Amino acid sequence: MEIRRRCAAIFCVAGLLGTAISSAGQALPVQSPFAGSVPSGQASSDMLPLSLKEAFDRGLRYNLGLVESEHNTRSASAVRLRNLSSLLPHVSAEVSGTRQQINLQAEGFTFNLPGFKVPTIIGPFSVADARVHVSQSIVNWPDIKRWKSAAESERASQHAYRNDRELVILTTGYAYLVVISDRATVASNAAQVTTAKALYDRAVDQNRTGIIAGIDVLRAQVEWQTQQQRLIAARNQLEIDKLALARIVGLPKGQQFEVTDTVPFAPLDGITLEQAMEQAYATRPDYLGARAQVRASELARQAAAAGNYPSLSTEGDYGDIGSPNFGTSHGTFSVALTLKVPIFQGTQVRADKVQADADLAQRRAALADLDGKIDQQVRTAFLNLKSSSDLVAVAESNVALANQTLVQARDRFTSGVADNLEVVQAQEAVATANQAQIASLYSYNAAKISLAQAIGVAEQSALTYLGVK
Repeated sequence: MEIRRRCAAIFCVAGLLGTAISSAGQALPVQSPFAGSVPSGQASSDMLPLSLKEAFDRGLRYNLGLVESEHNTRSASAVRLRNLSSLLPHVSAEVSGTRQQINLQAEGFTFNLPGFKVPTIIGPFSVADARVHVSQSIVNWPDIKRWKSAAESERASQHAYRNDRELVILTTGYAYLVVISDRATVASNAAQVTTAKALYDRAVDQNRTGIIAGIDVLRAQVEWQTQQQRLIAARNQLEIDKLALARIVGLPKGQQFEVTDTVPFAPLDGITLEQAMEQAYATRPDYLGARAQVRASELARQAAAAGNYPSLSTEGDYGDIGSPNFGTSHGTFSVALTLKVPIFQGTQVRADKVQADADLAQRRAALADLDGKIDQQVRTAFLNLKSSSDLVAVAESNVALANQTLVQARDRFTSGVADNLEVVQAQEAVATANQAQIASLYSYNAAKISLAQAIGVAEQSALTYLGVK
């Protein structure tokens, strides 16, 4: 449970993916797309070895959050292209052939000439026409600014996609470390079960010879069964957390796998808080994306203000028309230049400007908030890194001391100096120390991934930070 609490604390402080804890024990909102994936392939009967690098690679291909982010980027590109379309020439061609008969009287034409019979029916006759139409916006400031704003929004979407790749690395790394910690917990509990069984067998033998009382046998049996319960729970939690990892990286449904990396303790040197801060503001994709969103809102504000500006456009056509066919045709064309000057458009432009101002204020506020959040996240990651490193050192020392205490307690019990209550207490101390060591090592490695993400280099440097080749 300490591992889960530590994981939840890191996520909560960092404010990256939310604070809810899933049933698998990971600090992920249940609704988060980063906890899901698009499973790929068919499950095989063989046990699949899964390294941390392979988990990262699969997460970057199949994680649902990244798949959705890629589609969002394409949608932003479509918006830019749609806005660009209004600035480009529009060219169309058509070929038509018609056969007509016209009733002039029905059209309002009447002729009365003395001595002449004026026909009121013309035709039938044929007309063949082939024509190319061209229209082009020459100057339209609202369209130009909207296109530039859409281009900045597309750039922001690309930064968001890069940031989502960072979150996939973070999520996958946390899930992988949880499985490693679970596996260490299972190994530790299995060792405790073995130790407790040996102590129980010895207590039974000593009770048969009359050396110890029956209460000592009962204590040893309770301790043995308690360790068995812990082992059963740890194995179950390991399988649940492996399912969560498989979902994140898109493994085939039902695929059995084993993680192959252990990620031992490896000090992280060579980076200071000041260097991390400078790098974070230069490379964090979410920060770069927020700046691009501010620029997009500024351009949208300019587009709204340009709603009262004149616009200039041109259109024309050229074709070949003849009757009854193209054998008697002749070229025709028309060219028009249009200057449109808005005089009164109601309150539309004013409303657009008010809306654009509100959007711009929100974007600027979000950028300022993110600026402070990055500072908090980097500092928090350094604090977690320092404290968890110290915890690892203390935990390792505590494990050694707890094991020495257990050896001495067993010797005292064997010599008849003390009952096995002292042994049970010492064994519980060993179990607690082992669990604390596992939790502290997990916390240290999780803090290193958090630092990489806080700086904006998780995808490039997560394996290096963790000391995995």
